Amino acid sequence: MSTATSLMSQPKDHGMIIEKDVQIPLRDGGYIYADIFRPDTQAEKFPALANITVYNKDKLWVPPEDLEEEANPYMTWEAANPVWWVARGYACVRIDSRGTGKSPGRCDPSSYQESLDFYDCIEWLAKQDWCSGKIGTLGISYHAACQWRLANLNPPSLKAMIPWEGRADQYRDQAYHGGIFSMGFFGNWVNQHMARHLLGRTRRYNPDSFSPDMLWQYLSHDLDSEWWRMCSARWDQIQVPVYSVGNWGGWGLHLRGNTEAYLCAASPHKKLRIHTGDHFRPFHSNEGKVDQLRFFDYWLKDMQNGIMDEPPIKLEIRTGGSKKPYAFRFENEWPLARTQWTKMYFSIERERTPDEKHTEGRLVTDALSTAKQMSYAGSNPNKAGIGSGSSAPGIGRSGISFVTDPMTKDTEITGPLMANLWVSSTAEDMDIMVTLRNFDPDGNEVFELGQQGQPVVLTKGWLRASHRKLDLEKTLPYRPYHAHNERLWLNPGEPVECQIEIISTCIVLKKGHQLRVDIHAQDSAGSGNFTHFHADYNECATHTFHSGGAMNSYILLPIIPD
Repeated sequence: MSTATSLMSQPKDHGMIIEKDVQIPLRDGGYIYADIFRPDTQAEKFPALANITVYNKDKLWVPPEDLEEEANPYMTWEAANPVWWVARGYACVRIDSRGTGKSPGRCDPSSYQESLDFYDCIEWLAKQDWCSGKIGTLGISYHAACQWRLANLNPPSLKAMIPWEGRADQYRDQAYHGGIFSMGFFGNWVNQHMARHLLGRTRRYNPDSFSPDMLWQYLSHDLDSEWWRMCSARWDQIQVPVYSVGNWGGWGLHLRGNTEAYLCAASPHKKLRIHTGDHFRPFHSNEGKVDQLRFFDYWLKDMQNGIMDEPPIKLEIRTGGSKKPYAFRFENEWPLARTQWTKMYFSIERERTPDEKHTEGRLVTDALSTAKQMSYAGSNPNKAGIGSGSSAPGIGRSGISFVTDPMTKDTEITGPLMANLWVSSTAEDMDIMVTLRNFDPDGNEVFELGQQGQPVVLTKGWLRASHRKLDLEKTLPYRPYHAHNERLWLNPGEPVECQIEIISTCIVLKKGHQLRVDIHAQDSAGSGNFTHFHADYNECATHTFHSGGAMNSYILLPIIPD
């Protein structure tokens, strides 16, 4: 046993008490239900790990056979395994959010009201006679995102949190990527969970559950406002110790929240971990649970295990194409202090073609003196033609592509990125989709493993041109921050400068490999579940990309020296 693991809570066979459907009172006179799993002993009091969920606390998850954590009848989706944690001296508490599962009331997922309810649950749990008074929060995805909103309120008994792959800004991370509605994921999420409640077993005991008007609310609040801030992280208010855990394959939903947390949260005690793999295996892996346990042991049990003396950043360094975990590397800051911020300019060199493998130019390190431009369609036709009434995807490429020369040596790109692009359109608005891809010397794309186990590209960035206004107080040289509070419409044919936030990435491009950057008007290669509603601005419009001269479009890359 290593020194680190020897200083962790060790499993004890003291049995487990299971309390089902425990009624927890709320400040407004209502109540919600929870399941509590805790050690069967009165010899000591224990800290609790809590999560609040709209996924139904009673719904069993049967994991795949190759999960490192052994299956048992108490496992639920994206939540901690009580059998493992109770043996190590922790209680696990699962709470059905108001109006979901067994809890009565009006369902309002990812809301300020849910945060107040979670706060009340935390403080109620801390007062139970079996509890030490110290509470932590743990869970993946929805169970991570709700932790940011809880932490805004700073409940006194919340002593530590691990938001594992958790979006934090409901507008920027989930609903509106660059101001473009993320219809694919969100529409499916709402419909799936409404169907699970109303057409599944939940209907037997809570027939009115899961009845939010989320889709209408999200669509009607299409600019950022206090409505969105109420249900998002407020970094200046978060003081609790936080271990923010991201996934390099999570650029479509969660990764931005985890890196922003480390960058911006007011907490003086922060750690950041970014791994690879699907959405649940790292969480249930032995290596992942060691990180979780050491963090909670330190903050909830006062065990001096040295975890807060270690470098605060732990990154899995991708070297290309593996379906298994890569090696981790520790760092001291984010972004990395030794980053060589490198501008690569878009050089237009060839005519555009519809061939997916074709590139229109190169990425070069020197600014270009000659101004050039290239146009492409804002909307590609499908079998039904072009029209907003059609839901069929477009046929063919919807933009242009650029590629570096082959790498002369292994080259690491790790950190946040941005693209500074000059564009114009015949319409009053346009969508800009930026995709980074890795190609080997034979021209084959090298994919990484996504959160749903699918092959994914390196990363993406998005912007609707009318949303190009920056919040200058929050913008950083490597991470533009868009205000999203008004629309700056385009004048036909008039170029504008757009800074596009590209979600952080990590890749070692091997010698001979090339980085390719696609600039498209529609969702393109590797979008997967994270597709967007492109609105009617793009229909039959001609978009133009400008490069060189006074409009030198470039991408800023975080190159890490050897």
